[in-house]
Formats: sequence, structure tokens, C-alpha cells
Amino acid sequence: MATAELKPVYLISGNDRPKVELALARLRVRFDAGSIERLVAGGKEGASGEDVVAACNAGTLLLGERLVLVTEVDGRRDDRGRLAGGWKAGDAEAVADYLRAPAPGTVLCLVGEEVKKDSPLAKACAKAGDVLVWEVDKRGLPGWVAERFRERGVKIERDACAALVEIVGEDKLALALEIDKLASWADGEPLGVEEVQRLATPFADEPPWALTDAWGKRDVATVLAVVETMLDQSPRPRREEAAALSARLAAHLAKLTRMKALLDSGLSTKEAAAKLGIKDFPGQKLARQAEKFSPEELDDATLRLAELDHAVKGGSKLAPDLELQLAAADVSRPPR
Repeated sequence: MATAELKPVYLISGNDRPKVELALARLRVRFDAGSIERLVAGGKEGASGEDVVAACNAGTLLLGERLVLVTEVDGRRDDRGRLAGGWKAGDAEAVADYLRAPAPGTVLCLVGEEVKKDSPLAKACAKAGDVLVWEVDKRGLPGWVAERFRERGVKIERDACAALVEIVGEDKLALALEIDKLASWADGEPLGVEEVQRLATPFADEPPWALTDAWGKRDVATVLAVVETMLDQSPRPRREEAAALSARLAAHLAKLTRMKALLDSGLSTKEAAAKLGIKDFPGQKLARQAEKFSPEELDDATLRLAELDHAVKGGSKLAPDLELQLAAADVSRPPR
């Protein structure tokens, strides 16, 4: 396909990073390396809309076409995982003005993570070129994983897809790498939960379910080690992370208590999981954990975590992270 067929502007965004990266790779390969100018919009020193327009209008010493590639137009992730430092209304207006008469021979490519199709920037880009937004809802991640395996010609159980998301996390580039690894290992053979659990590698140092798994096993030493690791690894202050982990434990306890009651009423694990609205794989794990607790112990844990919630919200003179460690140890101890 000739470079002349390219449009003056492309806006590429979305959380499906493998598709975003593939689109960028296909665009970059259309240009000589020396005719690609890369700018970063995110951050305090990021390129403004006017800077990008100036780069587009600057031309090149070469006679060929050129690409101005601008990333992070809607900002970069801060220490809380939020996008910050992206373009403001004035930046979008500068680019929109430029696109009314774009420079001949120059292709502008803007890249973001959460740029919506109905934003002023997207609307301006749609008039002059193309807007490509690839989004995957969190609830749709197992289906996204299944589709990637289908593309590789590998059959995989539905629960195995959910297991892979639980192990690796929601980062789609990390998931794509694990899918490639597992598909190569499978060599056309079907994959199940057992193979995924044995072969998949967590993307984060501590997966989010490590704490509830250790608690479900009533392993106090591991619980305390995981708590400390999560507190140290979190970009948030320890006080805030302690409150978040406290809420995670409380939410898990609520599901654990309901699972215990449903199993004690005579329901099967599959039936109980369906009642709770959770998939078979996490349902089986929750049922195994419920077997390790009596109803009385779960009642005691509910009271202890209520005390923890009060403590981390300012009801204690002790530091929230210490309160979390004490409570986590209390609710994890095996029966005497």
C-alpha cells in the first residue's frame, strides 16, 4: 500500500494495548526511520498542542513523507494509577485548527489510553482522518483471552481463561505475552486450569489475590509476609494502602461467609458459585477456603475486621499498617 493512501491524522487509543501497539507498528513501518519524529505530550515538560503543530509544519530535509508520532496525549499514570498531565482544551483546539489545512506529506498520529470518541480532539481527528479506539471491559477479559487463544489455534477452557486473568492481572500486554508462551507450549493441544496455574507467571510481584489465598489457607506467616510486601510495593502511602487492604479482606470475608452458608445448606460448589454470581474456578477456590472455617470463626472474623475498619479510619492511636497486620494475624490463626 502506498504511503500516499495514508490520512493526515490518526488518533489511536484504548486499553487493548496489543492492538494499539500493532496499529502503531503497521503505521511506523510505512516510513523511513529518519522521517519519524517522536514527541511525548504527558508530563510537565510534555509537548503542547502548539508544539505538535509546529513539528507538523516544520517539514523535512528529506523529500519523502514524514510521521509525527505523539504519545500520552491524555497524560501518563501517576503514583495512584490515574492519568494526569495530558492535553487541555487549548491543545486540542490548536490541533483542530491545524487539521483544517494539514501540512502536505505529513501524517500526524496521536496516541492515548482513554481518549473518548466524543471528545473534541477525537471529533477533530475524525473529520480529517481516522479514530481507532480499542477498549476491553474488565468483565470481558476472559473472553478477550479466549479470542487470542482461538487466533493461535489453541482450545482453552473458559475457567482457564479466568484463571489466567487472575494470575497475570489486567495488563493486556502482559496477558498477550503469557498467551504466546502458553500457546507455544500447548503446540495445538487444549489447555485447562491445571496447565495455566502451573505455567502462567504473575505480572506483578504480588498478585492481588495473594493475600486472600494465604488467609484462606490460615497461614499466618505467609499472610503477614504478603501484607508487608503489598504495603512496600504500593505507590500509595502505607496508611492508604492499609485501608485498601482492610477493605479487600472485608469484601472477601463477606463472600466467604455466604459461600459457607450456602454449602452448609446443602448446595453444591457449582450451585453456590452460581448463587454468588462468580465463575466456577474462583467458586471452587472459595469453597475450599470455606471448609477451613467454622461459622463461629467467620462471625468472630467479621467482628475483628469491623474493628480494623474503625481503626484504619482514625479510631486507633496505632499506625493503620500495624493495625492491619495485627488483625490479619488474628483472623488467620488456625483453631486451637
